[in-house]
Amino acid sequence: MIPFSPPRIDDKVCNEVVAALKSGWITTGPRTKKFEKEITAYCGNKATLCLNSATAGLEIILRWFGVGEGDEVILPAYTYSATANVVIHCGARPVFVDVNAGDFNIDPEEIEKAITSKTKVIMPVDFGGMPCDYNAITKLAIDNKNKFVAANEIQKKLGRILVLSDSAHSFGASSGTKKAGALCDVSVFSFHAVKNLSTAEGGAVALNFEEPLFNNEEIYKYLCVKTLHGQNKDALAKTQKGNWRYDIIEAGYKCNMTDLSAAIGLVELERYDNDTQVKRKHIIDSYNKLLGNDNRFQLPLFEDGGRKSSYHLYPLRIKEITEEQRDAIMREIFEKDVSVNVHFIPVPAMSFYRNLGYDARVFKTTWDNYSREISLPVFYDLTDEQIKTVTQAVIESVNKVLEKQNAG
Repeated sequence: MIPFSPPRIDDKVCNEVVAALKSGWITTGPRTKKFEKEITAYCGNKATLCLNSATAGLEIILRWFGVGEGDEVILPAYTYSATANVVIHCGARPVFVDVNAGDFNIDPEEIEKAITSKTKVIMPVDFGGMPCDYNAITKLAIDNKNKFVAANEIQKKLGRILVLSDSAHSFGASSGTKKAGALCDVSVFSFHAVKNLSTAEGGAVALNFEEPLFNNEEIYKYLCVKTLHGQNKDALAKTQKGNWRYDIIEAGYKCNMTDLSAAIGLVELERYDNDTQVKRKHIIDSYNKLLGNDNRFQLPLFEDGGRKSSYHLYPLRIKEITEEQRDAIMREIFEKDVSVNVHFIPVPAMSFYRNLGYDARVFKTTWDNYSREISLPVFYDLTDEQIKTVTQAVIESVNKVLEKQNAG
């Protein structure tokens, strides 16, 4: 069976994790701090906080900004549930909008229609690793300053809607001369097991506020406290002689990254551009070559107008099919021992959100993209022979399902 997206675990990763274990530092320590600094240097943002998940990062920024009951957060209907769940956790209301047909990303025109005096945050999602149009989105936040109603000192200082990117898919992506992480106010990466750069579980908050309006390093220090029970010293700080005493300055959360996770991340970051991304691009290019001559297939977008994807997913769309036909095609592909997936079932289609009154089918482009999409395997150890097996399985399965329809 060809898997969908197994992590890359080799001797280099194992050796570094063993070294971390033997160092005596297995919670947040020197490796985590080093990983944060290297992410900042790589992405070109102002400061970086590593946590145990992207979900924690998104929620902690919403809470830092003061998002709560009565507030609204605009986000795409086409995303994973975590993007919306964190808004619910804060007591605010997710305002879903439609996406573009080309890149699956949030449509700025739909954002503009959704902005109200209750809007506190726009949360774009870099679907599949393709950056959103952050120039247009940030311009919307600035142009709608007059609608923004600040409820605390941080919001007053920013003076507009916060642009918080769910960059779970887009580590290493770029737009113009800037990398993801430096494209808007705050970006949050995921380092989950299936991501391009994995730490098994983990995430990072890339702070990129305009200076000197905001001091990103001071925000980083405060978030370190907020994500460790509100404790004003972490374990590393308390190792200094006589530095045992600490204080709890607020009822914080527990979502710090461990050095075991950071050990994996440091290995992956070191070889990311020159190894991981080279292989992922090769896989993408191979799929494009093998599927590109079949007019039934709508190939994904990986470069456009100065934007460049991180090659996280290969979201293939099949033209003029129904959701039921897509599901039948997937069953046939699985029968050929090839794992595929769908990214994503739109959040408003989930029962929790349906019960709140949302209807996914009102988002026409979102539903059209979803109903025809099949994600093909993309992972480091995928061989050229396996790529051919995957594409052949897709072609044969499409042939079988569509021929059955025509015969009927």
